[in-house]
Amino acid sequence: MSRVWNFSAGPAALPRKVLEQAQRELLDWNGSGMSVMEQSHRGKPFIAMAAQAEADLRELMAIPADYAVLFLQGGATQHFAQIPMNLAGPDDCADYIVSGHWSEKAVREAAPYLRVNVAASSETDGFRRLPARESWVLDPAASYVHYTPNETIHGVEFHDVPEVGEVPLVADMSSNILSAPLDVSRFGLIYAGAQKNIGPSGLVVMIIRRDLLLRSGRPMAKVLRYAEQAAHDSMLNTPNTWGWYLAGLTFQWLKAQGGVAAMAERNRAKAELLYRAIDDSDGFYANPIEPAARSRMNVPFTLKDGALDGAFLKESEAAGLIALKGHKAVGGMRASLYNAVPLEAVQALAAFMADFAHRHG
Repeated sequence: MSRVWNFSAGPAALPRKVLEQAQRELLDWNGSGMSVMEQSHRGKPFIAMAAQAEADLRELMAIPADYAVLFLQGGATQHFAQIPMNLAGPDDCADYIVSGHWSEKAVREAAPYLRVNVAASSETDGFRRLPARESWVLDPAASYVHYTPNETIHGVEFHDVPEVGEVPLVADMSSNILSAPLDVSRFGLIYAGAQKNIGPSGLVVMIIRRDLLLRSGRPMAKVLRYAEQAAHDSMLNTPNTWGWYLAGLTFQWLKAQGGVAAMAERNRAKAELLYRAIDDSDGFYANPIEPAARSRMNVPFTLKDGALDGAFLKESEAAGLIALKGHKAVGGMRASLYNAVPLEAVQALAAFMADFAHRHG
């Protein structure tokens, strides 16, 4: 069976070398005679693997020592609620920048736990551009400012880090973590569901400034409190051992590729190639996003005749180009170009798009 080119938004493509190593080690990890999933998370071998994964992530992202790194369960959606629980009291306020579906959802999930101030939104523009910086109405007394650097559904991305003063900046980087160099020190908290650029679903990586760990005094179960997870090296309860292991392999793969600087160049080349295929199609394809806000990770596009959508999806799948159907909220097509999607996949997609347009234009 041959591998397909996987453009899924998540769970998404994993590096082939990571999958092959996991396959080799599935029955016998490190000479133990069993898989990593059968290992005790309290045992020395697993603890050593977990520590190496954290060390590799710290190296890749140049994470300062005054930040804790957590490997937690759940998806980013769970932490839409958990973050306000940990960073604020019930009478506190937090600013939210709304630039698409996921930042909208973050607002809804946070609302039961504190006062939410939507400091800026591009909803009236159909989320086709980012909220203009001069329109942001930030509260200097806010507990934090939350934003989503990359919106997977609408395909918009912040290409710089917003300046928000002394208020901690919180970022949901589920879809663009490790895709380019980043100054972690500009953030109070970074979190990311693993299933796009890190590994399988069910794992969340969190990078949090240590002084924020004890900010909330509200009562909550220990398992929900980030300070407790940090104190127990993310092993307060049994962690997602398989997800953690695969994340560690992905970090090693990233280092072997040249790190995030090398990935940034590859991701730029992939995105430029696909946007060029769209823009140079004489109107057969279109991307609705303002060029300055276009995402490198998720590229939505439409066909000039929506009646051709079914044929495009059927023929692209037959050509080994998988998961190109757009999200139901926006329709059309979408290609996700995460780190593990190689340039060859995008070249194959661009060639297919040109051929399809020639035959149906």
